[in-house]
Amino acid sequence: MKKIYRFSIVSSFLCLWITSLLPESIELTLGFLLIFTFGMIHGSNDILIINQIKKHSDRGLFKVLLTYLMVVSSAVLIFYFTPILALILFISFSSYHFGEQHWEELLSKLNKSLRIIFFFNYGLFILYLIFFFNLSSVIDIVYEITGIKLYTIFCNEIILGLSLMLIAILIYAYYNKILNLGSIFKELFSVVILAVIFNSSSLIWGFSIYFILWHSIPSLLDQVSFIYGDLKKENVLKYVKNAFPYWLISIIGMTLLFLMFKHEKHFYTLFFAFIAAVTFPHAIVMLSMFSKKVN
Repeated sequence: MKKIYRFSIVSSFLCLWITSLLPESIELTLGFLLIFTFGMIHGSNDILIINQIKKHSDRGLFKVLLTYLMVVSSAVLIFYFTPILALILFISFSSYHFGEQHWEELLSKLNKSLRIIFFFNYGLFILYLIFFFNLSSVIDIVYEITGIKLYTIFCNEIILGLSLMLIAILIYAYYNKILNLGSIFKELFSVVILAVIFNSSSLIWGFSIYFILWHSIPSLLDQVSFIYGDLKKENVLKYVKNAFPYWLISIIGMTLLFLMFKHEKHFYTLFFAFIAAVTFPHAIVMLSMFSKKVN
């Protein structure tokens, strides 16, 4: 974990340096490229993870795949007919998923209810930190997706409230010897680094840096360890090989979605609809994976 932590920090500053050299349009392209490669690959092996958890027969696995596709399709339909609900669900699922991935190992001994609250609040805190430094872009995208014109999303108030809740739980974890001061200060330092990056980057580029370097790559490594037992190079390559067909299907699906609705919906609506569609089932699968690890 120390190696991936150092990698995330060094790579983040490298991306920050790139930010100073390239125009925002190139940042945008690079951001989407990272999301559609590393970001989507880390969520492409859900079926393999389910199979590892449940040890399904071929028939059972077919049912799981069918259910998985139904969840994906339902998410797309919700985004099409009630985008405001879909956006709220997307933020909620993503918040918990981000927090769980980042803190699951550190807080494995924490009370389950507090752990759930902390995971959700931490992920939402990170998202609102991105929103805070890109408020006008966020408001424009929300309007593009939902048709609702917001004038504020109460960043200051929500960030303050989330910060107090997180600090309270961290203090509780420290006094109950679940976390040490070194771990707490390391995480606070990470938040400072992320704040600097979000402040210096465009919305998509800042989100891409966090999503890829701080979430997707650590998640990918956790998945490799869970599925194959260790992080040997051949196992990482095997993971990517197994994920490739699902990744390719996802790319084709995104392309078809864009071609079908490009005259009805804006690009960001279609982009977030697709990302939400794969996030909902992925978050549930990862919750099951981490629950299995805890047990």
